[in-house]
Amino acid sequence: MVSKILISACLLGRPVRYDGKGKPLLHPSVERWKVQGRLVGFCPEQAGGLPTPRPPAEIESGMTGEDVLAGRARVLEVTGGDVTAEFVTGGERAVAFARAHDCRFALLIDGSPSCGSGFIYDGSFTGQRHPGHGVTAALMRRAGIAVYSDREVDELAAILEP
Repeated sequence: MVSKILISACLLGRPVRYDGKGKPLLHPSVERWKVQGRLVGFCPEQAGGLPTPRPPAEIESGMTGEDVLAGRARVLEVTGGDVTAEFVTGGERAVAFARAHDCRFALLIDGSPSCGSGFIYDGSFTGQRHPGHGVTAALMRRAGIAVYSDREVDELAAILEP
């Protein structure tokens, strides 16, 4: 059976990012998976009820998605709004969507407080980043879905295309 891959919708070029833009991931493997019908696009932030465009958001105080899920941190907008509930809801919906589509893998955009899987921003809104997972990436990992960042396409391809 061919493994499906949940992919951040913005990486497919869909204008769903906080700034109302997409961020297409141009890579031969991604193009091949698209043609093969293996990619399933999803935006957790929209699924959680956030509008597009929306204020930038980061996980507070240098914390991670795991900290948010444990109740130790919040996801805050640059304007000060608390959007933790929307991020958690969106992440839970992403996991349910991945399961419904038999996705064993997720290819998520790095840096996002939802999808970051290698790094996220530190909550200061100064561009400072640190290692960690966003809320959706943390929930995907908990659910047993293998998570790869947009910088790890070759590693995912090595597994899927031996």
